[in-house]
This record gives sequence, C-alpha cells and structure tokens, in this order.
Amino acid sequence: MTRIALIRHGSTAWNKEGRMQGSTDIPLDDEGILQAQKLGLRLSDEQWDLVYSSHLSRARQTGEIIAAQLGITDFFQDERLREVSGGKTEGTSEEERILKWGPDWRQLELGMETEAAVCDRGLAFIDDLLEAHARKHILIVSHGSFIRHLLRKLAPTLTITEHLKNTSVTRFTIKDNLWDCELYNCTKHLV
Repeated sequence: MTRIALIRHGSTAWNKEGRMQGSTDIPLDDEGILQAQKLGLRLSDEQWDLVYSSHLSRARQTGEIIAAQLGITDFFQDERLREVSGGKTEGTSEEERILKWGPDWRQLELGMETEAAVCDRGLAFIDDLLEAHARKHILIVSHGSFIRHLLRKLAPTLTITEHLKNTSVTRFTIKDNLWDCELYNCTKHLV
C-alpha cells in the first residue's frame, strides 16, 4: 500500500492581499514559515519516506522545513507540481480583475492554463511517482488550485466544498489502483 499526503504550501503576502499567484514565484511570509514548522511537528509522529515539492519557492520552502523536521533527506522538486498559471491575471486582486476585464473575466482568454493541461501534467507526475516509489509514504507539497484539479481526477466522488487552507493535509492510501481519501483539508496543527 502506498500513502500520499497532498499539502498546500504555507501562507504568503499575496495570499493575504488576495492576489492571484499562479506560477509567479512568491516566498512564504513569516506566518507561512511558522505554519510549515507546525505541520512538520504534527507529522513527526507519522512515518514518511520522502518529500516532493513544486519548484516554486513557497512550496519548496514548506517542503524543506517539513523534511528537515522529519529528518527526510530524500527531497525532490518537480516542475509539474507548480501552480496553475494565471496568465495575465497573476499579481492582480479580484477587484482589479473586475475593473480591468469585467465581472466575467474568467470567461475571457487571458492566457490562463487550462484544466486539461493541469490534469495532464499532474496525472503524468502521479503515474511516474507511483511507478518509482510503490509502497512508500510520500509527502507532496504543491498549490491550492493545482491540488484541487488533481483531486477531481484522483477522487471524483470527494466533495470539495471549500478552498484548501495553507498547509492543509489531504491524505490517501492507494491499493490496487484505488484511491481512498483518509483525510481532507486538515489543518489541526494550526489550532
């Protein structure tokens, strides 16, 4: 049995400002670093073998903090785990997007990455991961929109009712190609 935990990175200044981050490389803020430390402490009671993260600094920093706290030296970055590209919307707030493109801005061609493209790279990563690390316990640190798209494919019956919180954990066991969600969007380490 393989176990995978999908973790959203810690908070950033742009999260607090409500700015679209996309593939723009924004670092963790002080709260994000603290969130990652708290998550590392929480996970220290569990058995994890390796960490993969997006190459973007907010996810990479989160993964590095967790790996260091768990004593995990098998730490890998993979660009396929990057956040969904927001195209021209990156760096803007919802108010700015509405002012610039109107309330239906999501319907416009603004260079945003398609759901199909996100799922293609995400599922290719998962296939490669499961082939290379069968029966391992793997932490994957990535981004909210990317994880949400991936969850729709990996666990289509999972009800996704809220945005993934910073440093939230969504954990699966995989046996015989069946994905069983044990935990969803959990941030008990932040309480």
